[in-house]
Amino acid sequence: MSKIVVAYWSGTGNTETMANSIAEGVKAAGKDVEVVSMDDYNASKLKECDAFALGCPAMGAEELEDTIAEPFVNEVEGFASGKKIALFGSYDWGDGEWMRIWAQRMEDAGAVIVGGEGLICNNEPDDEAIETVKS
Repeated sequence: MSKIVVAYWSGTGNTETMANSIAEGVKAAGKDVEVVSMDDYNASKLKECDAFALGCPAMGAEELEDTIAEPFVNEVEGFASGKKIALFGSYDWGDGEWMRIWAQRMEDAGAVIVGGEGLICNNEPDDEAIETVKS
């Protein structure tokens, strides 16, 4: 599948803003993109994609949201080998540990993390964060 899927879960809208900014960057690069909420999307559809993006903010003690995002990501781990995956999300506290753990999980599953690490921003993405995720 040549379309890039950007799947996200967002509690406050910050990660959704990042998802839409990533989509703008993908479109600007001349590629087709689909932005979907993990709430309404079947993770198994990503098996068809060579590359996709996953977004989730830090929750609790710097972890993925546990009722929607965690099961979604867990399913993706089962077929992540060889996939190029961009990870992104926002946080309000801590230092981004949830993203480092998430990136390591995906690498351990055989995925290649686009950019070598996830894209994170503190709270609402500012202009600089939006430009970063677009590129």
